[in-house]
Amino acid sequence: MKIDSSLQPVSPASGTGKIQAPKAAPATRTEGTSVEISSLSSRLKTLEDNLSATPVVNMEKVNQIKQAISEGRFRINPESISSKLIGTVQDLIQSGKTGS
Repeated sequence: MKIDSSLQPVSPASGTGKIQAPKAAPATRTEGTSVEISSLSSRLKTLEDNLSATPVVNMEKVNQIKQAISEGRFRINPESISSKLIGTVQDLIQSGKTGS
């Protein structure tokens, strides 16, 4: 893990026990300066909002699997699990993403 050396350490405020954040530079205003946001930016914002509203886990599928387990209908296929696991490891090795 790399440590960003550009960050400045903060020191506790005198006597309060709280940490003070570094003070921001004062804002400067330049006449005639404008900012335009493209339509792509607004589309990306909409996409981001939609993705953040999408649940990470499909609870309906989780409940179906729970029900199948409780009824004894859920079957585990170790061959399928092992071949997919090996395939994932091979992909990670080839892409150089081994976690180190």
